Amino acid sequence: MTISSFLRCSNSKTTRSAFVRRIIQKRDHHPDPFNPQTTKGWKAAVKEASIPTTKHDEEIQRGLELGLPGSSSIEDKTIPTFSRGELPHFAGINTFMKAPYLEDVKDVGNFDATVIGVPFDGGCTYRSGTRFGPQGIRRISALYTPYNYERGIDLREQMSLCDAGDVFTIPANIEKSFDQISNAIAHVAASGSFPIILGGDHSIGFPTVRGIASVTSKRIGIIHVDRHADIQEKDLDERMHTTPYFHATNIPNVRPENLVQIGIGGWQVPRPAVGNMVERQTNIFTMEDIETLGIEKVAEMALERAWDGCDAVYLSYDIDSIEAAFVPGTGWPEPGGLLPREALKLVGLVAAEGLCGMEVVEVSPPYDHADITSLMALRICVDVLGSMVSHGTLGKHKSIIDKPFTPFN
Repeated sequence: MTISSFLRCSNSKTTRSAFVRRIIQKRDHHPDPFNPQTTKGWKAAVKEASIPTTKHDEEIQRGLELGLPGSSSIEDKTIPTFSRGELPHFAGINTFMKAPYLEDVKDVGNFDATVIGVPFDGGCTYRSGTRFGPQGIRRISALYTPYNYERGIDLREQMSLCDAGDVFTIPANIEKSFDQISNAIAHVAASGSFPIILGGDHSIGFPTVRGIASVTSKRIGIIHVDRHADIQEKDLDERMHTTPYFHATNIPNVRPENLVQIGIGGWQVPRPAVGNMVERQTNIFTMEDIETLGIEKVAEMALERAWDGCDAVYLSYDIDSIEAAFVPGTGWPEPGGLLPREALKLVGLVAAEGLCGMEVVEVSPPYDHADITSLMALRICVDVLGSMVSHGTLGKHKSIIDKPFTPFN
């Protein structure tokens, strides 16, 4: 029944008056949506005006210089003839977030963060295809702008980012690929630039950590978000994607007691891995732990254990940790994982303390639908950057770099 029909049908003047008073009374227990003190939405809208546009303006000017001014019929004089920069989102060369492609990797130290693709799936034990993960993530990254409304930040204005391209991996040789990967990550880490690694299967979790650990004498903790334990010594007689954290925690300055594994469970945890988890005393949170304790408490406990006695923390994010319905494009999907909002909340909390590097792995575009898995991986990456920028912790890792880059043999 509508309000007007209710008032027509009511025979009591008292009833009608009471009803009117009830619907027009001020609800003091509701937040005022226009008051920046009460809703984050309005506060974010107000904050936007304080964010500079310097880099945006420079990008437009550069586009006009390099791409030629637009035709005379174009009213918006910021539009060039050839697409350069962010717009339009459907055009341009697909680097990560349309960041500049850095052909000379010796210059990575000039940037706050560097994107590195690791197109390797030689460690897959079931469905391959993650070698196309870096391409998929870069392609869908054209959809995004560098501005985040809720956080009130603009990555283009508040940090510098480059895309160094892909590591030259060897499809038929895991160990040679591992050396290539460790060399690439060590080179970037030694420069002080923050490495953002796009996998690739999870076997790369060992050589990526090994690369960072090689340029510091300090201790590194790991936060590993996954549905799988990934701590067997070998699988199918090789160091496959089920093994990275057995080998990573053999590195002298990467200890198993500082390995935190979040989301482990389901029907795909091999029993040989469980014995290693117990023997090495890693820190394990199942999905039931997350449901019981909540994301914020799990993040707090994870940070406490990962940072205990350490000088830096590395984030390894396996996309299959998310509920399979949201990430079909992965090699080992497992129902019952994190919801996307939970995943983003978790990485935002973890990254706020500062990281020495991050990877997102197991994105397999051949099994994806409408790029939704690649999009989720992209969002993990940019939320990590956004959290560190928001909290002033991007670059915190530079203090641990105290050894020069030495190539792996």
